[in-house]
Amino acid sequence: MEFLLYISAFIAALAFVILVIYVVIAIKATKETLKDVSITIQGIEKQMQGVTTETTELLSKTNKLAEDMNEKTGKLDTLFDGAKGIGDSMKDFSQSLNEISNSISVASKIDQEKAAQAVKWGAAIVDFVNGRRNKNK
Repeated sequence: MEFLLYISAFIAALAFVILVIYVVIAIKATKETLKDVSITIQGIEKQMQGVTTETTELLSKTNKLAEDMNEKTGKLDTLFDGAKGIGDSMKDFSQSLNEISNSISVASKIDQEKAAQAVKWGAAIVDFVNGRRNKNK
């Protein structure tokens, strides 16, 4: 019986050794996997740093572009204000020309009537003078 006890203790020890060997193999495999994961994470970290740098530069350029656009828009506002002033001046000038034209038109109608009367009087005087000359001859 003692012999069976030794055999069972030997089988238990052998099973324990086999179990320890499999645990060591599993730990080594896990270690390799974790090493690969660590390398992958480091690569991702480097890529993220590159993306972050590029994003920062892009944001900086975008801000400069926005400032430039605001500055140019301000200059265009001044230009449009000037153009509006010119348009207002042209409108005032056009109104002045219309008023002058209307004044000239009214004055020419009055002068036209006076001129017509003057022509009638002139024709009458010429007729009178011609009539006198004809009588004197």
